[in-house]
Amino acid sequence: MLGVFSSSIMSPPDELVAAGSRTPSPKTTSAALLNRFVQINSSAVSLQLGDHAYLAYTHETESTLCPRSFAVKDDIFCLFAGVLDNLGSLRQQYGLAKSANEVVLVIEAYKALRDRAPYPASHVVGHLSGNFAFIVFDKSTSTLFVASDRNGKVPLYWGITADGYVAFSDNADLLKGACGKSLASFPQGCFLSTEVGELRCYQNPKNKITAVPANEEEIWGATFKVEGPGPAAMAATR
Repeated sequence: MLGVFSSSIMSPPDELVAAGSRTPSPKTTSAALLNRFVQINSSAVSLQLGDHAYLAYTHETESTLCPRSFAVKDDIFCLFAGVLDNLGSLRQQYGLAKSANEVVLVIEAYKALRDRAPYPASHVVGHLSGNFAFIVFDKSTSTLFVASDRNGKVPLYWGITADGYVAFSDNADLLKGACGKSLASFPQGCFLSTEVGELRCYQNPKNKITAVPANEEEIWGATFKVEGPGPAAMAATR
């Protein structure tokens, strides 16, 4: 799966900008990245959401243990990879039909955050149990919400393209050619909400998240980790 967003939706993280400027490395534009995704996945579906957001997905190469899904409801678009262990109980909690899958559940959880303020953003993902990563884009408010599970079982990466777009994907090789050294694993157990305005750990939302610069010889730009007391979360860099 692939999500690409301009700086009008999300400002590129300073840590990734700095990592990308330390050592010159090849990059491509957001349009070239999207075209590359479509070229290497013959059954890919891509969407342009206004002038500043792009989503694409495919069922090619997906694992049976980590299926990908897509849904849209009320201008809320969601790409989801993985499986929720407590999907049944969450369906009851949100009043959903037994046919509702993970991606539909995440949209409903996001809507609860948006419509029941001051519903804490960490609650959207804090009660999800399983292996997952997802990208939610609310076109009506231009809000982006991205999250990864506590154990990092479903890979998710992010980086900055040559024209300053922030790209998210479960395919590291796809982003390596487009983002250069401004590439990193998205930290496990964390979420990013443009409404909140920063990256946070959903188990310890008040703890600061810092970026540790990678060695010059590494392709990865930085490793993000959660500081302070409580279970630590660190993004895998391999």
